[in-house]
Amino acid sequence: MIDFLRRKRRERLAARTPDGIPCMARHPVGAGRWRVGRVLTGHGGGARWVPRRGEPVPLPAGRATGVRAPSVKEAMAINPGSRIVACTYGDGGAGGSIEIAVMPLDLRELLAAVPRSDADADTSQA
Repeated sequence: MIDFLRRKRRERLAARTPDGIPCMARHPVGAGRWRVGRVLTGHGGGARWVPRRGEPVPLPAGRATGVRAPSVKEAMAINPGSRIVACTYGDGGAGGSIEIAVMPLDLRELLAAVPRSDADADTSQA
């Protein structure tokens, strides 16, 4: 089973154009609905979340502040097997927070795009 998942992951990555990381996001944290989109990385502007509909949300100086599994209520809106990464960006104010839900196989790629600070990495577990 593990070999099958790894093979499918390799096939998906090989077929993937540089479209970014598929995800769902809630902006700002704890408010609104989960929206489908992608996190695009690199190429000058750093990371940004691009919803399927609407304007992109740039994540300047973004950093992950925590990783957790979805609650029972959240699992009804997003995949229950996903992981939720809480991120802050910019000055870290109320408008500078976003929650991004990704599948576990994409978690490492997201954390590379929006790294954790040393203090956050020491105090929480992935």
